[in-house]
Amino acid sequence: MAALRGDRGQLDFEIWFFEGVVGRKPDHIDALGALADDYTARGLYQKGLQADRRLAELRPEDPTVVYNLACSLSLTGQIDEAYSVLARAIFLGYRDYRHIRRDPDLEALRRDPRFQTFLEVTRREAAERKPKAS
Repeated sequence: MAALRGDRGQLDFEIWFFEGVVGRKPDHIDALGALADDYTARGLYQKGLQADRRLAELRPEDPTVVYNLACSLSLTGQIDEAYSVLARAIFLGYRDYRHIRRDPDLEALRRDPRFQTFLEVTRREAAERKPKAS
């Protein structure tokens, strides 16, 4: 959402607004998600990481939430943990490999010599896992 806007004032307003919502309701999923996105768009990666960690605590089985946490970890230079969390997102069902290969938030991982092997092995292992019974 925030990445599509060019208006920094609008982004700052949204951060202020969503910080207020989360201040009153710390477990508000939608506000935390918007806040994490806005922090990242603003370059406030540590704050984005905090919001993504909270979201992952609240929604630990949501592959997109876990994927976004991996992105924040990558942006903050926590490469080994980013790999671990990205693998978890893939095992939970995140399968947009094209996006993984292009997402600018994962640039630090793509520069790491382990990336290609990691992605191939994780993709193969995820495909071999049986879907969870509902």
